[in-house]
Amino acid sequence: VQGDITRLEVDAVVNAANERLAGGGGVDGAIHRAAGHAELQAACRKLGGCRTGDAKLTPGFALPARYIVHTVGPVWSGGEAGEAELLASCYRRSLEVARDAGCRTVAFPAISTGVYGYPFEAATEVALRTLLAVLPAMPELERVILVFFGSRDLEAAQRVAGRLRHVLVP
Repeated sequence: VQGDITRLEVDAVVNAANERLAGGGGVDGAIHRAAGHAELQAACRKLGGCRTGDAKLTPGFALPARYIVHTVGPVWSGGEAGEAELLASCYRRSLEVARDAGCRTVAFPAISTGVYGYPFEAATEVALRTLLAVLPAMPELERVILVFFGSRDLEAAQRVAGRLRHVLVP
């Protein structure tokens, strides 16, 4: 869907965070501002950071979402440095953390496609393939939403989904 992830009424929103969980630009900054930066920052400091490909949980504070799952995506280095595996791990670990917290609905932004430079369509393909591989083993998760801020990104994601239709619809 196209929209503002900070306004969604879901159990958990996923934050494309940095390793320090310190708040930054893009989705990370928007989530920190909407949640209440001071409270979220204090909760993040207690987590001791997060490694690339992993995920950690905080309350949602002022967000409509109960929780924020913070995940650190890879910085794009040309595609030969394990970026796809690390990005897939972000999606997988975020779902595991959300499921373990009792979540049934989760919303994801496009991880690593902003300042981390991951090519948008390649990142979207990794996201879709990972979700399709992982979700059948997690029946507790009833709804997973990919949220794109702009119409251009949504259209690109729809193109990727169309190319993967043979995988998406058995």
